[in-house]
This record gives sequence, C-alpha cells and structure tokens, in this order.
Amino acid sequence: MNPIPRRTLLASLLAAPLLARAQTRRLDPVTVALWSKPITEITPLLVEEDKGFYKAHGIALSVVPGAGSSDAIRNILAGQADVAFSDPGSFFSAIDKGEQLRAIYDIYPQNVFNVVALKSSGISKPADLKGRKIGVYSLASGTRQALQVLLHQAGLDEKDVTVVVTGVLNFAPLMQGQVDATAATDTGLMIGRRRGLPEVNVIEVGKYLPVSSDLFVVREETLRTRPVVLQRFLRGYRDAAAWMIAKPEEAAQLAGKHAIDGTDAALNLEIIRLRNAASVSDLTRRHGLGAMDVPSLQAAADTYRKLGLLQRPIDVSRVVTQDLLPGRRGAPG
Repeated sequence: MNPIPRRTLLASLLAAPLLARAQTRRLDPVTVALWSKPITEITPLLVEEDKGFYKAHGIALSVVPGAGSSDAIRNILAGQADVAFSDPGSFFSAIDKGEQLRAIYDIYPQNVFNVVALKSSGISKPADLKGRKIGVYSLASGTRQALQVLLHQAGLDEKDVTVVVTGVLNFAPLMQGQVDATAATDTGLMIGRRRGLPEVNVIEVGKYLPVSSDLFVVREETLRTRPVVLQRFLRGYRDAAAWMIAKPEEAAQLAGKHAIDGTDAALNLEIIRLRNAASVSDLTRRHGLGAMDVPSLQAAADTYRKLGLLQRPIDVSRVVTQDLLPGRRGAPG
C-alpha cells in the first residue's frame, strides 16, 4: 500500500474541520410573506431548491403566499413571516396606523402599475374613469392604490367609480364587459395580451407617480434583533435577482418547475424580462440592486396623504434603512 504523501495528509487534516463545520453549519430561517401565490415573476424566491442562493449565505428560505401587499404586511405583524414583499402604499398605510416597520430593500424601483381599458370604451386618461366599473386584483393590492393615484390626478376618488375585485392577473372580466377598465401590472397586461386581449388603451401610473412598485419590509423588532440574518438574506436575494438578469432563459425554465403559472416557457421568459427591467434603475446602476430612492418614496408618501390614504405625514428617511444592502459594510446593532 502506498503511503499518503505528508503534504496531502496535512492538507486533508486541515481541511477536515472546515468541511465538517460547513456541513454542520446552522442555517438561520427566514420566511418571506408574498403578496401573491408563487408565480413566475417572483422566481428569485422560488428556485432555492435548485440554486441554493440563500443557503450559500446561511439562510433557510421559506415563503408564505398572500392576496395583496396588505396581506403580506399582516403576515409579518402576526409573526407568520420575517420579511414582507410589499408595495410602498401598503407599507405607508401600516406605518400610518402606528406599526413599527422599516423598508430594507427596493425590489422593483420602476412603477409597473397601469389601468387598462378596451379602445372601444373611450377611456384613455384618468378623468375618463368617472362613473365606470374598475377592476383591481384585490382590495389589499397595489392595483387598488394605483387606481386611487390616477383618480386623484383627475380630481376624483373611489366614490366616483365602482371598484370590482377581479383576482390576480385577470383580464377576463374586462374582455367579458363586466368592468370598463382594470388596474393591473405590466406582467398582467402582457399575459392578457397573449390570451387574446384586444386593442387597449393603457394609462401608466408611473407617468403620474414614478415610484418603486415593491419593497422588502420588516418589523423594527426584527431589524433590531436579527440584522445580520436579514443582511445575509438580502445578499441571497441580490444574488438570485442578478442571476435572473444574467440568465433569463434558465430562470424561465426553472419557473416552469416551481411557479404555479409557469407552464408556458415562452411566457415565463417574457415575464422574467419585464421583472428584470423593473429591478434596475439609474440609482441601482450606481449603487447596486436594492438601493432605495428616498426622495421618490417621500413624494409617494406625500401623494398618498393628499389622497386621504394617510392621516399623518411620514418622514420616509426615518422608516427606511439601507444599512443592510449588499455591499454595505457591516450591519447595525
């Protein structure tokens, strides 16, 4: 039997404890409360089984489905999750009610909301919505707040329209004449067009309120007690989002395995490309994925107060923190 060379044996002995530690490393659990069911557009949170982005940073990831951003917020307040996937309006609304929350990452710095109407309806601008039936995903969703923003631009409010809950990504009521217009997202519109939606007029909310569509939000207690864990979670998400941007075809393929709406690979790819575009901005190009545009968020909070959605002013600089963003040194606390 040939003896093991001394250098090889020494290297093995030194590596063994490191390997053992890596194999027995405790993963810290982080649960994300979604605004939706597990759909293609949130692929960075669905592919952990295949890619291990979060495990690489010591995180055991799980998700809890929801029915709107307010639902996601309720889940973290109830202790059912650690991080909420929430639109800014729902985040501000919870703070307005006295909840102690912080936003820690900008998921989609682009405003992806819109209101869509058939060309035959004559609806092409916010003022045309008066007296009409308007669909929203749910009363707890960002689509409802997007509608309220557009109504405000025309000097209207919800009393001037009839709001109808149509469900997520659902253009059937519009096509069947049950509503005159429907509030949606860019992905919802794209899916609707692929499913036979005829020519439509699209009122883009971002032209009236250029603000982020979604943020990661946590309770202040979670931020205070688990800052390092949250920072590692954000690193995992950053890696997953960067992978989806770099390899959209692979992401589309894996969405077919994990997303409930992922049966059409070509459609998956279109959705993923839209979400990739929404994930970047001039600010994130300078400061990295997740960077938050505080002045833009402040303008949104001020607009929501003018709409009557908030009862008191919110100083956004006090309810966001960028200390945990990937690339930042250390974490608070």
